[in-house]
Amino acid sequence: MRTQRQVVDYSLQKRAVLRELLAGRVGTYDVCDASPYLKNAARFHGEPTDRRCPICRSENLTLVHYIYGDELKQSAGQARTLTELPVLAMTLREFQVFVVEVCLGCDWNHLVEQYLLGRDGLTGDNDGISEQDATGAGGAGRRRREAQR
Repeated sequence: MRTQRQVVDYSLQKRAVLRELLAGRVGTYDVCDASPYLKNAARFHGEPTDRRCPICRSENLTLVHYIYGDELKQSAGQARTLTELPVLAMTLREFQVFVVEVCLGCDWNHLVEQYLLGRDGLTGDNDGISEQDATGAGGAGRRRREAQR
């Protein structure tokens, strides 16, 4: 997506959790604890992947995208499909997306990444106009340039 920015990848944290599990310092019930709400979100809004679950190795993982932001109001915290995100990114100024991987077989779940989406991330929207001109302080100069085009 063009407006995706400030990406945080949690793969190192995931590897640490799996290492703790294999070492026996953490139990399977501690890491396989997906809530019924998360499992339903994975069923109805999730994006299937080709990656196997690192715990049971019998099911493929499903990615769930949760959205949060001030402009979302009561929609904040909802799971959305991957196809809905670009539409929301063009509609809203800024919102945060959290991607969680879920195994519907053994209830493994882990935060995979988070990032920002929205119109604020678009570059080149001002067609070379300075930030001051775009905010209105130099509005007359901008109108003059637009009239010359």
